[in-house]
Amino acid sequence: MAKRRGKAVLGFVIALSTLPAWVQSSLAQSYPVKPIRLVVPTAPGGGVDALARVIGQALTAAWGQQVVVDNRGGASGIIGAEIVARASADGHTLLITPTTFSSNVSLFKKLPYDSHRDFMPISLVSKEPNILMVHPSLPVKSVKELVALAKRRPADLNFGFGGIGSTASLSGALFKLRTGVKMTGVSYKGNGPAVSALVAGEVQLMFVGLPPTLPMLKTGKLRALAVTSQERSSFLPDVSTMAEAGVPGFEVTNWIGVMAPAGTPDGIVQKISAEIVKILASPATKERFKFYGATPDSSTPDEFRKFLDAEIERWSQVVKASNIQIN
Repeated sequence: MAKRRGKAVLGFVIALSTLPAWVQSSLAQSYPVKPIRLVVPTAPGGGVDALARVIGQALTAAWGQQVVVDNRGGASGIIGAEIVARASADGHTLLITPTTFSSNVSLFKKLPYDSHRDFMPISLVSKEPNILMVHPSLPVKSVKELVALAKRRPADLNFGFGGIGSTASLSGALFKLRTGVKMTGVSYKGNGPAVSALVAGEVQLMFVGLPPTLPMLKTGKLRALAVTSQERSSFLPDVSTMAEAGVPGFEVTNWIGVMAPAGTPDGIVQKISAEIVKILASPATKERFKFYGATPDSSTPDEFRKFLDAEIERWSQVVKASNIQIN
């Protein structure tokens, strides 16, 4: 029964993707014809959820059809992604997903979907670096000093992260690979508890996004040593990049992007992408993103596809070299 259903879905996807151009154009012009379900594979209240609601409200206003945010957190985003992979390929069920979508490919032995075959990338929404944060009691004020300390005292440094497979844990793994230092990773149930542990001095350092840590930086409860992007962050212009700090080849991006099920007509994909690009370019959206410590960063579907492929390859190399796996 399951095999027959799978063949039926595959046949439907193929049929949609091979429709004549004029039919696909007609579908795009009339789209959307009903409310859109925007699946968020994280719990309510986080950064992905917040930006999803900004995008959802703007799409609702633009098209006159309600965009309903549906939080389906759990299993490192796999639950929500699977829902979209199995949805009808008509553009009325979309996924807005973070970086874990690309790292899950190598972290898990088996996924209930194919990350390449079962999704149509639509557009990036934002890209933000991690920040290398240390507890102020640590006697270092630069990455160079941190590396020297870690090599002198390899058993004394612990780095926190919100779960194996998070960008915080993978950033720590990449840091060890690039610098040759030895540190012990300590896993917490989410970034919130991990940041709290860093502020309390339970761990000495952490790679984490800016929004949850900006108040601690301003009050001196944490110290920023470097950002993990190619360019400095507009939110922290005085903090150097990892490359400037002497660790070349270190780039980690916390990205968020929108995808549709494979087989969604190209005209619909292009229409959604164009609207998201327009939304992200608006001053109102930029201001709302700034409130959440995020910067809009849109793309075409093809650009997003290339970016996604590069991210999957990047994390595959880090996971393999670090021997990380989630069963």
